[in-house]
Amino acid sequence: MRFTFYTRGFTLIETLVVAALTAIVTVALGGLIQYFYKTNAYVLEQTQATESARRSIESAMADLREASYGADGSYPLMAAATSSVTFYANIDSDTAIERVRYYLSGTTLYRGTTKASGNPPSYAGQPEVATLVVDNIRNGTSTLFSYFDSAGNQLSDPINISLVASAKARVMTDVNPNRAPEIFTLTGNATLRNVRSTIKP
Repeated sequence: MRFTFYTRGFTLIETLVVAALTAIVTVALGGLIQYFYKTNAYVLEQTQATESARRSIESAMADLREASYGADGSYPLMAAATSSVTFYANIDSDTAIERVRYYLSGTTLYRGTTKASGNPPSYAGQPEVATLVVDNIRNGTSTLFSYFDSAGNQLSDPINISLVASAKARVMTDVNPNRAPEIFTLTGNATLRNVRSTIKP
């Protein structure tokens, strides 16, 4: 006895349904992959920018911690304000003492460095070399630099530099201004090791 089997292929409607479902799944999967890529890229960018800003603030506080008398005999701290601080320190590999100024310009924190020249050494008339420290700062009305006396009391404006024993930096930065507001607050502290004020407020 012989058995005959009949097989049939997809109909046109079944083929169209399969093609439509395949297209929908492909588009959905592509959108999901793109979403995860963008999300992870933003997280990576955010992490790198925040870490870079954190290291920069730590470096700034390390510079201030090493404040010492200038090459011309100037007091270690030259000026102190809520958005800038100027002091003398050896911040590079040579033995010379530089004049260092951290200052806010717009939404960017810069470090300006001036080397002394001449005999006797002088900073007057010498060029200041500026480098970017942190950009996209969003402190607004919040104080960037705060100063404290030897008892830990915060000093108010105008700052009497002879009373400053330590300083604090509080930087609020938006690592990507083109995205929804995501402001990170970074802080750093520095005790002026070479300044031992005996003056009481």
